[in-house]
Amino acid sequence: MPTIKIALCTLELDLAGVETLKDKRSIIKSLLARLHNTFNVSTSEVDFHDLPGSSVIAFVVVTTATNHAHSTVSTILNWIEKHCPEAEIVNQHIEIL
Repeated sequence: MPTIKIALCTLELDLAGVETLKDKRSIIKSLLARLHNTFNVSTSEVDFHDLPGSSVIAFVVVTTATNHAHSTVSTILNWIEKHCPEAEIVNQHIEIL
């Protein structure tokens, strides 16, 4: 049986200028859907549900190689910075299980 590696990445996001939960949900739902569709990862908002200007999201990468897990997480982080400027990454935590 192959070895399975799981990369869990948790991101705290600052949503500058967002003042309503409706606007926040629009940004976060779009970001999570785009991450899932582009990278085939599982995604979720995991904290700060009721704070309009902040969010904590997580995504998971499942693979068989640690270096592939790190590479994929790095690619996703770069993609977020490039394609979602309204969500600034202020903190990140990566675990490889």
